[in-house]
Amino acid sequence: MADVVQDRLQDGGGPPLSDLIERSAELKEQLVAFGQSARFDRWLTPLLLEAAGPERQLDEGEAIRITDHFILRYRLPDGSTVVDRFVAGRKDLTAADREMLLGWRDPVEGVFEIRRKDRDAVVLLNLVDDLEYRTYSNVGRAAFRGVSKGGFLHTCLVPVHSADGAWLVSGAMASYPRASAAEIARAALQLATHHPELVFRNPEKLEQGWQRMREDRAAFIEFCGSDELVLPPAEAENLVDAYYRHRQEAALAAQPGRARRGRLPDPDLPFFELPSELADSDTVGVLYDQVDGLNFYADYGMLRDLFADPDLAGRSRHQELLRTYLREESITPLPIRRLVAAHPEAADAVFRKLLRKPGFTWSEHGDALLRRRKPWYYESEPRPGVSVIGDRLSELLGAGRR
Repeated sequence: MADVVQDRLQDGGGPPLSDLIERSAELKEQLVAFGQSARFDRWLTPLLLEAAGPERQLDEGEAIRITDHFILRYRLPDGSTVVDRFVAGRKDLTAADREMLLGWRDPVEGVFEIRRKDRDAVVLLNLVDDLEYRTYSNVGRAAFRGVSKGGFLHTCLVPVHSADGAWLVSGAMASYPRASAAEIARAALQLATHHPELVFRNPEKLEQGWQRMREDRAAFIEFCGSDELVLPPAEAENLVDAYYRHRQEAALAAQPGRARRGRLPDPDLPFFELPSELADSDTVGVLYDQVDGLNFYADYGMLRDLFADPDLAGRSRHQELLRTYLREESITPLPIRRLVAAHPEAADAVFRKLLRKPGFTWSEHGDALLRRRKPWYYESEPRPGVSVIGDRLSELLGAGRR
């Protein structure tokens, strides 16, 4: 019955899924040609050269992956993508074409377990977000000829936007046998850890992430005494290291069977290390926010002194530090908002001196200032700072340890 439904008209009268997939192949071919044209050389070529390294060697799969990422997700100087420019320049596209193409700007990257084959499709479980995807290829079922149930794929998927629940392989597709499960699980864990936004495509994992972060923050406050600390780098490193060890030992104590199977961490092995740019600062601010999570800020003590004593705003060192906090994309609005909230009477004086605007008031202009300096922060919904992995990935990781 499901196969019959897949072949019927989509969206109450749209084209059949087979027609949409055929059209996607035509559009993708045209889009790739557009993205590889001379007009984009100045951006695509450096990406390929960087990946090729000093030896100038790049295999075909990696070149396809980089090109696909560039076309679908790379932000050009004006903030648009190659897809945006392609759609804007093609007045002959139908509304359905435009919907499909613009939907490709949000691909699903993951490591997928093959659950089953179903006619022209494969049903994939993404080990990163723990969701299933009914997946097709715009070159037909031949694309899946070498894969089998229980094996794995590393690829990206894009939606057949008018067909609810149907996805297409986009770019390179690497396949691995069932015997590679342990290696694949580690790769999926690394992807989930370094890119938690991929995990939180799953609303269930998003809620789990918020809940676990709330629990972790409460435990951090109980262990450290506050959600905001200002310490020399070595002390900050030791305290956070001790906190993580405490949390791991508590988790193992709650599961004695797991503790017997595993090993406690070596007490002499570094568990947490600050990056060099923080380790070289005079002080480190350790802030565990209920929304932004756990973050570390260089020379936060100096910045806190500035808001405690606005007369310091006349000193170049303090001014430059605040400019850095406003300028750097690696720094969220959190530390400035925290210090303004703690010293509301001083904020106006500090920013008037810094910006040379006598009429500046934080209550009127502060939010606009942060949005102007850090637009990237406000462009997306907040995500938990704690990664959550799915049941199947947990199973594969456990089997690998055994």
